[in-house]
Amino acid sequence: MAMDLDAVKVGFPQAVPMVSTLSLEFGDLDLQHAQMSMPDQKAYHNHVGGPHAGAMFTLAESASGALVLANFGDRLEDATPLAVEATIRYLKLAMGPVTATARMMRSGEEILAELDSGGRPEFLVEIDLATADGTVTGQMTIVWTLKPNKRSN
Repeated sequence: MAMDLDAVKVGFPQAVPMVSTLSLEFGDLDLQHAQMSMPDQKAYHNHVGGPHAGAMFTLAESASGALVLANFGDRLEDATPLAVEATIRYLKLAMGPVTATARMMRSGEEILAELDSGGRPEFLVEIDLATADGTVTGQMTIVWTLKPNKRSN
């Protein structure tokens, strides 16, 4: 069972204040894909007039986090989702609004089966960053884990 997707869209900016700080907005969200966009905001530009690398990193990480929450938010009593490692490549200069599209690289069912069998699953989420015309300007890969919560007796 996964989270209610509308609840993720409403609750995510409240749970992750940086989403509101950067004025990130949801696009599509399902259990395999999450899309978030960042409007062009001069306050977050870099020295060449495009979105700052840190803002683009946050956009991509946020899209992946929303996807992880959509898949595993109903299991927060059992495990805490944590980003373990992130790699980002800036491929082209981004100008204007940017959209991040995150994709699960394993099924949620497979990941939960590993958790339920006593493991600490790690899984990849891949993210493309693109401008309004669809030009991919960056790519990010995040390794996530579901860290089992300790039970008190």
